[in-house]
Amino acid sequence: MRMRSGWIAAGAAAATALVADPARAQDTLSAGDTAWIMTSSALVLMMTLPGLALFYGGLVRSRNVLSVLAQCLVAAGLVGVLWVVCGYSLAFSGDGLLIGDLAKAGLAGIGVDTLSGSIPEYVFVVFQGMFAIITPALMLGAFAERMKFSAYLVFITLWLFLVYVPLAHMVWGGGLIAGWGAIDFAGGLVVHMSSGFSALVAAIYLGKRRGFGKEPMPPHNLPFTVIGAALLWVGWFGFNAGSALAADGTAALAFITTNTATAAAILVWLLIERVHLGKPTVLGGATAAVAGLVAITPACASVTPMGSIAVGGIAAIICYAAVAILKPRLGYDDSLDVFGVHGVGGTWGALAAALFIAEVPEGITWAGQLGVQVKSVLFTAVFAPAMTLVILFAMRLVMGSLRVDEEAELAGLDVALHSEAAYGSATGGHMGGGAVPGAEPASFTGALPVPAHES
Repeated sequence: MRMRSGWIAAGAAAATALVADPARAQDTLSAGDTAWIMTSSALVLMMTLPGLALFYGGLVRSRNVLSVLAQCLVAAGLVGVLWVVCGYSLAFSGDGLLIGDLAKAGLAGIGVDTLSGSIPEYVFVVFQGMFAIITPALMLGAFAERMKFSAYLVFITLWLFLVYVPLAHMVWGGGLIAGWGAIDFAGGLVVHMSSGFSALVAAIYLGKRRGFGKEPMPPHNLPFTVIGAALLWVGWFGFNAGSALAADGTAALAFITTNTATAAAILVWLLIERVHLGKPTVLGGATAAVAGLVAITPACASVTPMGSIAVGGIAAIICYAAVAILKPRLGYDDSLDVFGVHGVGGTWGALAAALFIAEVPEGITWAGQLGVQVKSVLFTAVFAPAMTLVILFAMRLVMGSLRVDEEAELAGLDVALHSEAAYGSATGGHMGGGAVPGAEPASFTGALPVPAHES
């Protein structure tokens, strides 16, 4: 049985929702579909490891790069186990409005012959698990360089069950938002809005990094970031096109719109930089690619390829404004612009899924579908950060401070939390170029003239 709700496009798009009903779902195994979703699952894991790890790792200061890699790595390990134990069941079994049940805890009742549509349910479990892994990992960019490792483990565990799993059930598991008829093909609400808005709350709650706004905090390794962005772009084809859960025309539409929106976002962002800064930047291009990918995610199967140009281009404008204008004016320390790219981009994408919809579903008007999207966006924008705030307050009561002390922050989290250094000895040996652990490369002693991720 296939349990993830999606929008099936025929030519441009169609409006058939997939539901968890064995009597209505396909029950014939397709080798082609199975091979594609297995491949897509591997692509989505590649987005976290090494894609996101390198993207974020290059953006932080050199003394904190291993801490970011460790957070991405442990997210895959921790969530990978929790998903099989009970996360999948709570998201994709049962008929509750807000959350599922434990009928499939430990994958009970699933065997090698159990199907989810035209693929083995085991494959569906793994595919969905990769989404569950990357979503909490996305948040670490907002509070990078200052959260305790132990606090991070507890935080993403609680957030998985109190934010991600309920939203996955509500949108893809036949719950509340699915009942409204919202379009979220691959995770604008479930993945990007939830992580982006939650990350902003966490960043503000933890407070700014020491020295923020007073000393330059530029990226320490832009090649890492560009390589990471490239891996994210490639992996995103599995993220979006794989969400068709079949190797068919819907997957093909999602594939081409994903690439086109991303390309458009890069061009528009670099043009804005040329006008605003005088020069286009490599960091701007990498950020733009992610913004375009985020924005097209919920809409990739409901807009045409030409429509995806508008989705990606407008995403670049909105996200640029969020990271280059809104953040500096409000003064919050969203270290790697998780809210500006994922929160804002995901919101735009969810609305764009209706604004640029190629074919309005039967039984609803264009304005009606837009209204559904607005309601879904508002719900997610309140639910995710509110639950995140509850989690952080509860953790503070039980664990005390969630933030590393001043000495650890100044020394760098690599040495303080992991007794390792990315570019030399953790015990005081010299790094290449004569630097010592925790020092910045000489080429980054001043601020870079880029608006995104500059802090």
